[in-house]
Amino acid sequence: MSGPSGGTFAAADLREDLARLGGEAIAAQGKILRCALPRQAVRPAAVHLLSRAGLDLDLMLAEDRRGDRGAFQIVYLFGDRRRDAFVEITVAIPPEEPSFPSIATICYPASRHEREIRDLFGLLPEGHPDLRPLVRHGFWPEDYHPLRKDAPPPGDFADDGRPFPFVRVEGEGIYEIPVGPVHAGVIEPGHFRFSVDGETILNMKSRLYFTHKGTEKLFEGRRPDEGLELAERISGDTSVGHALAYCQAVEALAGTETPARAAWSRVVLLEMERLYNHVADLGAIANDTGFALAQAHALRIRERLLRLNKALTGHRLLRGAVAPGGLARELPPVVPLQRELEEVRVDFEEVLAICMGNSMLVDRLRGAGRLTERTARDHGVLGYVARASGIDCDVRRDHPFAAYAGLRFRVPVLKEGDVQARFQIRVEEFRESIGLIGQALAGMPAGPARAALPPLPAWGSAFGVVEGWRGAILHWIRADGEGRLHRVKVKDPSFANWRPLSFALLKNIVPDFPLCNKSFNLSYSGNDL
Repeated sequence: MSGPSGGTFAAADLREDLARLGGEAIAAQGKILRCALPRQAVRPAAVHLLSRAGLDLDLMLAEDRRGDRGAFQIVYLFGDRRRDAFVEITVAIPPEEPSFPSIATICYPASRHEREIRDLFGLLPEGHPDLRPLVRHGFWPEDYHPLRKDAPPPGDFADDGRPFPFVRVEGEGIYEIPVGPVHAGVIEPGHFRFSVDGETILNMKSRLYFTHKGTEKLFEGRRPDEGLELAERISGDTSVGHALAYCQAVEALAGTETPARAAWSRVVLLEMERLYNHVADLGAIANDTGFALAQAHALRIRERLLRLNKALTGHRLLRGAVAPGGLARELPPVVPLQRELEEVRVDFEEVLAICMGNSMLVDRLRGAGRLTERTARDHGVLGYVARASGIDCDVRRDHPFAAYAGLRFRVPVLKEGDVQARFQIRVEEFRESIGLIGQALAGMPAGPARAALPPLPAWGSAFGVVEGWRGAILHWIRADGEGRLHRVKVKDPSFANWRPLSFALLKNIVPDFPLCNKSFNLSYSGNDL
């Protein structure tokens, strides 16, 4: 198993290490090493994989297997982006002892996953330092855990009025500014509580999940093709990214090889999604400095890209284009698209020059909302936020999918970690996306655009990972005994990036919150599944 760095995944070494910790059923399948561990071995295994082996915790989830296995299961997915490899560990949790060892104190990203598991499954992470609810709001009964298979439909829950236990910052001259959860315009709901001294932010705590929709529950029992419509709607601005991650998981489980034409076409679709979102963000960041002209031009370019999306797929947000096995529909002739994108590129560079020539804009961006590399690494930050803070990560290169392994592109990385860096990363990625689409169109092979999908194997599992425009998107699925969806776990990059926003705001002034927030541009819907 080789990766982009040319290294070799040391499956044999890890197999021996996991066996010494009590691992069973250890098997390597392609670039994935799978292992079952006893509960008491979770922390030692996590320490070994995170510290000695240098892997990252990419995902953690629970599933209710009481029907076929008589137990709950916790699944840990560790990724090695240096060698394009993964380690998946499964731990059985008996219903009579619904608890598991927490690894939150050695891996912060696990903290939020464990709190989510406690809310949705009622499994207790023993030793967790902060067991405040994450998903569950005050009006959910304490014993209501909706992702258990025997959970009843939601009742008419009543809010008992208890406030969420925010951590308070107290002292002379310190006061709080609550914002939301209802905001002006079309912004989705989220509550932000600022502790400030004058205008300087000392602390900011966010409370999300006001738009929790039960998406993962809605996947249960669906056929693979029926799950696609849910995946496309997880976050409206990331229709291709989530649909593609879901389709790759289904295809991996079914053992289906995507036709070459579909793989190259998927590059075009994913990069078109990156283009219209990045240019919209650049305009919105400029607008938050008071430079409304830049946003007007950015929205004009975005509209042109949305119309190109419509011409390509029949939908402005690119829905209905990707399907399990390949594409739902063929892309039209490529020459008009190449010509249009070249005009977009020229237009974009002219608008960018106007922005960079505005000293008011540049001065506001520089130094604002700084997220250090250490904080970003500690929180497992993803996407352009990570790359602006010095973390060299991109799934397109580290775990190549679609046709990216055959394309040339640069992953831009900056170290400043401020709003200006996040602005500049978007600029560079916009340019790279134009180039990637050009390469994909020029190299587009002939042939079919979709392969037949056989039934999913009973109780099999697989995952798909994609570099969406915000960052890495991960879909993990398990089929039931009839080949329908038993469990679907979704991780949008916003799940990893919401918490670090609080750190980026420290020592900034309150009026810079919109600017910093927009430079992260996190999805409420993608987080509040």
